[in-house]
Amino acid sequence: MGHGTYRRMHEGRMRGFGFPPGFPFGPGGPGGWGGGPHERGHRRGGRGQRLNVRPALLALLLERPMHGYEMIQELDSRTGGIWRPSPGSVYPTLQLLEDEGLIEAEAAGGRKRYTLTDAGRAEAEAAAQNPPWTQFTDDNMSQVQDFRDAAVGIMSALRQVGFNGTPEQRAKALEILNETKRKLYAVLADSE
Repeated sequence: MGHGTYRRMHEGRMRGFGFPPGFPFGPGGPGGWGGGPHERGHRRGGRGQRLNVRPALLALLLERPMHGYEMIQELDSRTGGIWRPSPGSVYPTLQLLEDEGLIEAEAAGGRKRYTLTDAGRAEAEAAAQNPPWTQFTDDNMSQVQDFRDAAVGIMSALRQVGFNGTPEQRAKALEILNETKRKLYAVLADSE
């Protein structure tokens, strides 16, 4: 692999290294992978369900009117960086909520600020009873951070082997990675 490949792997995957919603506490966990347009989180690839953006946005709007980007930042902040929904999931959901008459958009300075309508208040109040971000406890966030730290360390070691290793060392590292992948899947298989 060339330098650019390792850099992209490290910067792209490690910066956004996330876990499925519920991680480490069930299938699909915080940060999530998979799901449809209203369930997308901020991480790429994979399978499983994601946290649902719709109730999160409605619960936030019950607190105060906000811009779309402000909602993304707020969810990122409330989950300690574990769940940061992408603009590609937030803005279509906001448009759908507006089309359903649950929110209104007011354009100011090139940005839209969203507020609840009377029709949207009931669904927002229901969403606020158990907003998606409440499933992130300090213990959960700590464990996710431990996984992220370990993954960053592994990527750093892999990068060093890729840049400085001989062809034999790189082949050995690939064997170790493939064996590690099998062992990690075996952990899941043992618990099912």
